[in-house]
Amino acid sequence: MDKEFRKHEEYEKPRVVEEGIWLAEEALKKAPKLEGVPSGVEGLDELFFKAEIKDGKVVKVPLGGIPRYAVVNITGVSDTGKSLMAEQFTVKQADRGEAVAFVTVESPAPFVTLGLKQRATAMGIDFEKIKDKIVLIDAASHASLRENIPNLLATLAFAIKQYKIKHTVIDSITGLYEAREMMARVIVRQLFNFMKKWYQTALFVSQKRSSHEELSAEAAGGFAISHIVDCTFVLAKELIMTKYQAQIYKKEIGDIVRLFRIDGCRLCGHDTKTHFMEITETGLVKIGPPIRGSS
Repeated sequence: MDKEFRKHEEYEKPRVVEEGIWLAEEALKKAPKLEGVPSGVEGLDELFFKAEIKDGKVVKVPLGGIPRYAVVNITGVSDTGKSLMAEQFTVKQADRGEAVAFVTVESPAPFVTLGLKQRATAMGIDFEKIKDKIVLIDAASHASLRENIPNLLATLAFAIKQYKIKHTVIDSITGLYEAREMMARVIVRQLFNFMKKWYQTALFVSQKRSSHEELSAEAAGGFAISHIVDCTFVLAKELIMTKYQAQIYKKEIGDIVRLFRIDGCRLCGHDTKTHFMEITETGLVKIGPPIRGSS
């Protein structure tokens, strides 16, 4: 028996004994402070909270925004407001004096800049005063960045050090594994680990291939993204075609209803309800009240 035990003991012994082992006490010293980053999206910041003990009771305390250092996936079909939400976040951080890297994979940088300027105007912010806080990385025009993740991450690391960047937006990560969706999990994991290493609060925009189950977190590449990231925002739209729908949503037949929900957040508490969402005439996303009866 002793001989068999010794064999088992040798098999289980790792080559480097201390590698990967943390005491919670030590890990807590390295953990960042849990605080919110204002999103620039009306109605979104108050959907996050943290728990605290006051007078012997557990109470919910508003976080005031997206958890700092979170990696957030924004998913939905086309024309649901994903890019608008990412642009509002970018403009808001620049207006707060914090530099942002905007990795554009779908549209060349000059066209993205035009959209950012429009978003700033609609938010009442002078784009001329914040333009030096937004760093664009044009992967749309450069295949060496779009199709080579190590090159992209090296470029992003240089930009972070050079411009003291605290936030990163990628629109969209789907374009980084287009036509090779089996690589989605590997690529997203590389991006996620990079954001953690550089202490970035990050937004990853991803696309859905179809309108099937619009309010699910599944995107192109399957559930790979939502399983890896800290938090997922699901954006959806529904065309009112029946009297029953019109009665439920209090809309006219032919109208479009936009919906929003947070599909989990591992860093803090959050509202679990499905909310109405609106895209204003000036192109701003707003989160409205919850649908009655949603949980």
